[in-house]
Amino acid sequence: MSEKSSALFQRAVQLIPGGVNSPVRAGKAVGIDPLFISRAEGCYMWDADGNRYIDYVCSWGPMILGHGYPDIIRALEKRISRGTSYGAPTDLEVEMAEMIVDMVPSIEMVRMVNSGTEATMSAIRLARGFTGRDKIVKFDGCYHGHADSLLVSAGSGVATLGIPGSPGVPKDMAMHTISLPYNSLDSVTKAFERYGKDIAAVIVEPVAGNMGLVLPDRAFLLTLRDVTKHSGALLIFDEVITGFRVGPGGAQEFYGIMPDLTCLGKIIGGGLPVGAFGGRREIMERMAPVGEIYQAGTLSGNPLAMAAGLATLKILKNREIYNELEEKGRALFSGLEIAARIAGQDIKVNRIGSMGSIFFTKDPVKDYGSAKKANAVKYAKFYRAMLQKGIYLAPSPFETAFVSMAHDKDSIQKTVECAAESMKGL
Repeated sequence: MSEKSSALFQRAVQLIPGGVNSPVRAGKAVGIDPLFISRAEGCYMWDADGNRYIDYVCSWGPMILGHGYPDIIRALEKRISRGTSYGAPTDLEVEMAEMIVDMVPSIEMVRMVNSGTEATMSAIRLARGFTGRDKIVKFDGCYHGHADSLLVSAGSGVATLGIPGSPGVPKDMAMHTISLPYNSLDSVTKAFERYGKDIAAVIVEPVAGNMGLVLPDRAFLLTLRDVTKHSGALLIFDEVITGFRVGPGGAQEFYGIMPDLTCLGKIIGGGLPVGAFGGRREIMERMAPVGEIYQAGTLSGNPLAMAAGLATLKILKNREIYNELEEKGRALFSGLEIAARIAGQDIKVNRIGSMGSIFFTKDPVKDYGSAKKANAVKYAKFYRAMLQKGIYLAPSPFETAFVSMAHDKDSIQKTVECAAESMKGL
């Protein structure tokens, strides 16, 4: 069934560590070798052997309109003949900045980078430079990219592979990072009572998407806003996943809580490598060349990524799209709940809009500790059963599933039916 993928993987492991260029793709958590994808269209992907799958990874979020969306393809075709990179400013960067400032409530100025990791790394450097402080507060199970100080108690691939932080991160770097339980008001209060004058920033996924999907208590986010404002620290929302996914203004608009800095990625490139960070003008103007805090990137604002991202955001300005995504998300995840109930399986579903996770557990999942208690072995069995039926889920219990505009009633119904059959066989 996957002979060509297997052959490609055997070639890859000789030349690429683990045979993959991002660890979660290796499939270790679900007991498979990775499939190699040859093409994608709409809500479907085809592997190297020609097998078709309904895709709920969506390139880990950015394919919110579906694969190969015509407007995005046309924008890229129009732009690519004019060159792929200049290392100089373009009109598209200005248009993208105007679009982001218009759509994201807290952003007054923005800078483009090349990835979510670059965005969070740069935002933290800016926060440290702006406040003159060193310590950063993050939360267990939240993944903010692979910058050194952010791998402490991280989610995503770090959680999937059971890596405790990461070798190669100096102790004196890690000592400046305080990692607390997600959704814990008490731990936040105590941390600021003890370290408040040394804390430069709190960085948080306003909706955690890297320990599976975990929703915040609004009181938790309000507490973060209050303690940072009172202590002089900055509040950074990592909306690399939630930005333009849970709504046109991201999670900050959804919950009505404004951070000082916001990190973006995924969707603003329309599937191409991109990231951005932005916030209050007085903070952003501390960045070089107008200020003294340095950050740079040859490919930042790449014209192809900007063209694809602008084509995407122009469509997402239509708020009606999010009503449709909400309906699709509800249909999928409520269907999975019903399938589990009929099969006698205990699952908990966490969902917001078009993104969500299932956890094989009886108990609510509100933080990394409760996420780790879910039955990962059962998830792996479920994953393999679904893959055999042509359903492509995240190859880890610590990731999030995404629905796109391209998923229709038939594809969602087929997914639910396959889930019902798969859960009976667990």
